[in-house]
Amino acid sequence: MPQYQAPLADYQFLLKDWLSLDSHYQSLGVTDFDFELASEVMSQGAKFAEDVLAPLNRTGDEQGCTLKEGQVTTPDGFAQAYHEYIANGWNSMLGSAEYDGQELPYSMAVPVHEMLHSANLSWRLTSMLTESAVLAVTRHATQQLKDTYLAKLISGEWTGTMNLTEPQAGTDLALLSTKAEPQDDGSYKVTGNKIFITGGDHEWTSNIVHMVLARTPDAPAGVKGISLFLVPKFLPDGQGEPGEANAVSVGSLEHKMGIKGSPTCVMNYDGATGWLVGEENQGLVCMFTMMNDARFQVGLEGLGASEASFQGALAYARERVQSRAPQGVQCPDDKADPIVFQPDVARMLLTQKALTEGCRAMAVLYSGYMDAERFGDDDQKTTASQVLQFLTPVCKAFMTDMGLESASLGVQVFGGHGYIREWGMEQLMRDVRIAQLYEGTNGIQALDLIGRKLTRNKGQMMETTFNELSKRVEAITDTTMQSQANALLNDWRATSADCLGLAPEDVASAACDYLAYTAYSLVGVLWYSMADAAKQSDNTDLASAKQKTCDFYQARILPRRDAHKVAMQAGAASVLSVSGSEFDYR
Repeated sequence: MPQYQAPLADYQFLLKDWLSLDSHYQSLGVTDFDFELASEVMSQGAKFAEDVLAPLNRTGDEQGCTLKEGQVTTPDGFAQAYHEYIANGWNSMLGSAEYDGQELPYSMAVPVHEMLHSANLSWRLTSMLTESAVLAVTRHATQQLKDTYLAKLISGEWTGTMNLTEPQAGTDLALLSTKAEPQDDGSYKVTGNKIFITGGDHEWTSNIVHMVLARTPDAPAGVKGISLFLVPKFLPDGQGEPGEANAVSVGSLEHKMGIKGSPTCVMNYDGATGWLVGEENQGLVCMFTMMNDARFQVGLEGLGASEASFQGALAYARERVQSRAPQGVQCPDDKADPIVFQPDVARMLLTQKALTEGCRAMAVLYSGYMDAERFGDDDQKTTASQVLQFLTPVCKAFMTDMGLESASLGVQVFGGHGYIREWGMEQLMRDVRIAQLYEGTNGIQALDLIGRKLTRNKGQMMETTFNELSKRVEAITDTTMQSQANALLNDWRATSADCLGLAPEDVASAACDYLAYTAYSLVGVLWYSMADAAKQSDNTDLASAKQKTCDFYQARILPRRDAHKVAMQAGAASVLSVSGSEFDYR
């Protein structure tokens, strides 16, 4: 597989010409940042991803992680790469300046995060969840906990984890049974077992900070009785350094289909000392601070895999010579033409390209609203919050669905070679498959979108998202594309409004189709906007490519939304008509 190359030209176009980064920052009153700085951050991030992480990707898959005498060891080079990562300040990009973070805008960090996911998904997962832990501690922890843990988490000297799932409690956290007994000194003794814990143990850092959901003795039943606790691997001593070992241990390592270089642990808490984060019985509110950040980051995992798969497939299709192109001989001096000229291969490559660049635009749009939620005035923050809440399940589910589709197409372009380990394409497909499952399966994301985000306040989040995207449509200078984008956006709004008031079973049966319909519609709007903005670019190849890829998306991919629309409007009857023994009939 060819060496990964970060998509710098596309990101420079998106930030400079499409998001209008300098104007975006000015509108938020942010004076310390501009496109020039963002470009430098991306360039340096690209070097780290390309030169340090990408060469470790196959090694990580082949070696995996090991557990010996209670200590997890990651593949060769992973720990050293992490030390370089934190030494160069990458872990602190988004952290509060009060605790030595850089407080960069999300629109600067998101491009780098995509590059990390493309280069080495297994490696990236631990630092990703540390950033989510930083958010939860920053927003919900006591001042004492912040002073003890935040600086080390932000710098990356310590890493963080998220502990939700138990053997009997996955999606339904009401079944969670881990207990937290209050102590006289204000701490708690946490006892229970957690599974699927990413970065649960490793040799990268001197301490690991676990964010654990548990129940206090008198907590009400169900999700209303869940609290969040901070439980370190080592208890800090008087100087804030790792001291006595806490009663936390690794029961085993999960043996997985992919992301084998990521230490996914079964964690045992045997009366471990922890501290309450936020208010008692408000653990889900606190944990959702982590989860919503992680859900968008998981969406970036899908985007990263899609980009890496596209790069591999494109390089191979240009080199692999087979048969003559049906539209005519392309390389008369050779015995056959490269398969890139075969229409079906071109279809697969363009599908990868259209989905990857469309999802990247959605990610950049999302990052702009994260900037507004962080730096904007009250009105800007309110608008941004509503758009982000609505788009979070869309980004997580659609970008990971498309990541798997793109990875599968990458294998297909390679033919039989795609199924062989040495080319690296099958690893991308195995690695990205998890992204549709964790941080809430994509079916759960769909239910969240149609059952909560769409219906809340009579569709207010959807209306705000519609209004914000309408501004992008209004800025399109090509009248034909503007009219087409308007029609697409208005159809989405009207169809979404029709979903309000559906019966519960109809909502549940329509959920996945509604999310896909929404995503294809909104990405279609973004493609019109991008193609129009590209006309102003100095890069003529990019301008031509954006227009042609937009045309391909509208002609070949957008029609999928119509099928999803028909399916979502069909009702629940056909879904629920077969049950019980009817499934077993032969």
